[in-house]
This record gives sequence, structure tokens and C-alpha cells, in this order.
Amino acid sequence: MTRRGHPLFLAIFVLVLAPVGAAVIICALILFGVKPALVFAPGHFVMSLLRNPPHAVGVLTTEFVWWLAIVAIGLVWERWRRDR
Repeated sequence: MTRRGHPLFLAIFVLVLAPVGAAVIICALILFGVKPALVFAPGHFVMSLLRNPPHAVGVLTTEFVWWLAIVAIGLVWERWRRDR
């Protein structure tokens, strides 16, 4: 019989912990000296595709990319842990 995690824990991870973690990672990278152009590269890319977007589009895109990476790593980790 396979063991499944509680869906509430997954929702908390995806909706609360991952976005906060993404913001912390972005702030930490800038704090430790990574060039902002490199940190916000996904946002700059999306902004280059649009005409005169507000800067919030770039910031939100960067946050979304980091959020997506954290969620992907968390889901892979959970599957790996469950299969062991």
C-alpha cells in the first residue's frame, strides 16, 4: 500500500512556503552580491517580449520562475522520498 501525504500540506507548501522561499532567495542573492540583472533575467526576458510593460511584470515573472523551481524541486523530493 502506498502512503500519500495530506493534500493540505501540499497546498500550504505550494501557496505559502514556496512563494515566501522564492522572495527570500531573490533577496538573498541580491544581498550576497549577485548582479540584479542576473537575478531578474527571467523578468527582463519577458519584458523584452512586451511593449512598455510596467516593472512589476518583470518582478512578478522572476518571482514566478523561482516559485516554479522551488515547487518542482519539492515535488521531485517528495516523490523520491515516497518511493524509497
